[in-house]
Amino acid sequence: MKYTLFIILLSIASLCQGQTPKDFITNPIVNGYYADPTIVKADGTYYIYATIDPWGGKQLGVLETKDFKHFQIKHIDWPTKEACTSPTSKNSMVWAPSVVKGPDGKYHMYVSVGSEIWAGVSNTPLGPWKNAKADHSPLIKSNRFPEYHMIDAECFVDDDGQVYLYWGSGLNWVNGHCFVAKLKKDMVTFDGEPRDVTPPHYFEAPYMLKRNGLYYLMYSHGKAIDSTYQVRYSVGKTPYGPWKEGKNSPILSTTPDGKTIGPGHHTVFKANGQYYILYHRIHPQNKDYVLRQLCIDSLNFDKEGYIEKIHPQGVAGFR
Repeated sequence: MKYTLFIILLSIASLCQGQTPKDFITNPIVNGYYADPTIVKADGTYYIYATIDPWGGKQLGVLETKDFKHFQIKHIDWPTKEACTSPTSKNSMVWAPSVVKGPDGKYHMYVSVGSEIWAGVSNTPLGPWKNAKADHSPLIKSNRFPEYHMIDAECFVDDDGQVYLYWGSGLNWVNGHCFVAKLKKDMVTFDGEPRDVTPPHYFEAPYMLKRNGLYYLMYSHGKAIDSTYQVRYSVGKTPYGPWKEGKNSPILSTTPDGKTIGPGHHTVFKANGQYYILYHRIHPQNKDYVLRQLCIDSLNFDKEGYIEKIHPQGVAGFR
């Protein structure tokens, strides 16, 4: 009887181990230090664009993958620190891209360089890329709203094809504000003046998600250099709000076990009917700068339409 029980327990243990498939995607998803990711999919391949740590490089980090297990490092010809420098530029490097496929079928990038926002365009995810403005100037200069940091642009294409650009952060880790401007069909001309649509507990890194007719403005709060950094969200009925912070916010923050520290500046994408959140977390080290790693988890909603708390663990494999 004891032997039989032992065999049963051994079988159960084997089955439990088998519940973690070999293609399970663990965090961090890739070697190397990257932050502020954005993602597009084309012809079955995912392209992740991100800040290269520490604190940005002279170009972007670009990763190509089909399964989030195997990655190839790619290089694109734009943006670069050299090509994206203007009379109003500051010293900061290449940061925080947002890449979308526009209503025109082209790929559009909005990226922070020198604390200014630059707009690029390409026919393919890997380029050739070029400045989308004929005069090669920044889309949003550093002094557009001098009280705030003109970084972290995020492009959102609504169901009707209307395009919106969200951006904005604070200075010296305070006073974060979020701005939005409607874009004309050329994807670089403002259709009206930008509006301040700052939601509760906002600091930077806006991301807009629309689901079942509701607008979910997601964003980061806290300091990107420590464990206070986290992902929060608010809900509204228009791209401009008004906003009410959602239940369960913050949905992603530093975990008690210390494995996930300062998660934030994320993007969201959908595959096979499932939403996923791609973000960075801090890699602890005894240095005077921060290194960050890319992570992925499932993003789910409850029956009332609120985003559920995220418990970082990685995800089952998908394509």
